[in-house]
This record gives sequence, structure tokens and C-alpha cells, in this order.
Amino acid sequence: MDNLAHALVGAAVGRAVAGHRIRGAGLVGAVAGNAPDWTELVAAPGVGPPRSGLTYLEWHRGITHSLVGAAIEIAALTLLVGLGERWWSRRRGRPAPPWSWLALCISATVLSHLYLDWQGSYGLRPFLPWSGRWYYADWVAIVDPLFWLAPLVALLWGERRHWQPALVGLLTLSGVAWLVLSRGGDGVAGWLRLLTLTACGLAVVGWVRHWFGVAGRRQAAGYGLLVLGLYVAANAAASVPAKAHARDAAQRRFGPGAAWAALTVIGRPFHWTPLYTSADSVAEPGWAAARHLDHPAVARAVRDTPQGRAMAQFARFLMADVDSSGPGLVVYLRDARYARAAREGWGVVAVRLDRAP
Repeated sequence: MDNLAHALVGAAVGRAVAGHRIRGAGLVGAVAGNAPDWTELVAAPGVGPPRSGLTYLEWHRGITHSLVGAAIEIAALTLLVGLGERWWSRRRGRPAPPWSWLALCISATVLSHLYLDWQGSYGLRPFLPWSGRWYYADWVAIVDPLFWLAPLVALLWGERRHWQPALVGLLTLSGVAWLVLSRGGDGVAGWLRLLTLTACGLAVVGWVRHWFGVAGRRQAAGYGLLVLGLYVAANAAASVPAKAHARDAAQRRFGPGAAWAALTVIGRPFHWTPLYTSADSVAEPGWAAARHLDHPAVARAVRDTPQGRAMAQFARFLMADVDSSGPGLVVYLRDARYARAAREGWGVVAVRLDRAP
């Protein structure tokens, strides 16, 4: 999921798990909740904005998003944050937080990142370096406003009544509302717009009236996470018939060996787009195209070039076409989840080859 969702969910998890034992548990949770992404930048300096290129495809959701990577991140963060807390506590003459609670807080928030990434259609490779297999739950879209609103409202309800947290909360709440409401009419479901306005109102009223406050911040964070859990469970249940429909449509069209998926739709929760493939075709309702994976130039690109190998291990539904109009060949490799016919942009790699002798 997006980094705002990881930060807000991580903050809520940190506060719910260890808010009574660790000062700034929400801040620790927000940082640790994004650890697999920012450690990716440290491990591979070439990965960065814009999110494209060979290095990005090789590293994104790679070893830093695996169970091994998470264990290393948890150990390193626990050590760094623990040493920092002890230095700060000595200067202030206060007791340092217990190592056990710090480790528990960081473990829960780092693992929340892996869970949030797995539950969508983008996927996760948890067993690297031993297995490069991707796992996809196909439950919730990679960007979902509920994963901003639920933890944000819960965090605001548990904040102290001071202008600084109020200003930060109001700016964040306004940004979330703008992101949802500024999309075109077809981009976001109407009920989601209404829910966004309602959540913003509840956040403001709950903070002003001090429904929870600092004393009840753990409880508020827990309620926010409970709402998210129920929402995810509802999406998981609703995805079952959508997946069954996609599987049946794929087998009717391409036979028992067909690959298929019910892809989540950004801005429209509880809606899925069926996609199904055979060895030579990829299709969805109202659209179909050849994959061209048996073309000799495509086979060369995937087998012999680093760009081709990177795209082949990244793409869930690989397709290609070949441009032979120039002196050489250009092979366009695409992931059908994100690109159907484009020759540049997200989910597309162009591989240049010399003509075969």
C-alpha cells in the first residue's frame, strides 16, 4: 500500500500495542511501519523517485519485504531506537522503556507493512532469498482511503488538546479529504466520498469534545484497527465470488490450465476486474491481446538481458510486442495488470536488441 497508509496504520498499531510503555509509540510505529520501503532505498541507492527503471524492478518488494528482511529490520530498529531512548532518558533523568516492549512495538509495526502489501493485487515475496514466488490476496486496492481515515481518526481522538497536534491533524485530514474528493466522478465511489466527509466530521468533533484524549489513546487506536479489520474481512468475503467468477471465466475461455486473477480497483472497494491468460493470450471482459511470449526476440530479451529478467520476475501477467521498424529490435515487456498497449510508463520496460544473425 501507499506510504501514508503504512505510516498511519503503523502509528495506530504502535500506540495500541505499547502506548502505555513507550513514549512516542505512535511515532516509532509510523517510522517502523515504513521500514521495508525506506530500507529498500538504503539497500539499493538507485531505487528512488521516479519509481521506475531496472533497479526498481529488481529491488522493489524484494528482500527488504521478506520475512528475513523484516527480522533484520526489527533487530536493527530495536537496537537503534533503544539506544536512542536510553541516551535521551539519561539526559532527562527518566526511566528508559523496556527492551521487550520496544521490540514488540517495532515487530508489530514492521510486520503490519508486510501484511498490508500482501492483501492487495500488487503482491509480496515473503520467502526470499529461497523462493521468488509472489503471493497476492486480491482483497484491498493498493490505495484505499479507509486505510487513511480509520487510523487517522483514531489517532486524532487520542491526541492532547493543543494547537500543534491539532494543526498537524487538520492538515493531514484536509489532505486526505482533498485526495478523495478531488478525483473525478468515476474515480471514487459515491459512498466513499460521503464516508470521507463523515469521518472528517467525526475526527474534529471527537477531538474537540475529548472523547478519548491521552488517557484513552490506546483504546481509540484499538477501535480504529478494529474498524480496519472488519473492513478487510468484508472485502475478503466479497472477493470469494469475484475470484470464483474470474476462475470460471478463465477456464471457459482458455481451458483448465488458464491463469487468472480478480484485480482490485482503486477508488471502488468491493469491485474487482477479472483478468485471465493462456500461454499466448491475455484477456478481460471486453478486451483481449496476444502475449507474444513465444516470439524469438521476446525469448532473447527475457533470457539474455537484465531488463528482461527483471521484468519477467516482477510481472504477474507478462505480455510483449516487438518493434522491428528500426535498424535493431525493440522488445516492449509489460505487466498486463498495469499496462495493456503503452510503450512507456509504469509497468513497461523497453529492451533494445541487435538483430539476430
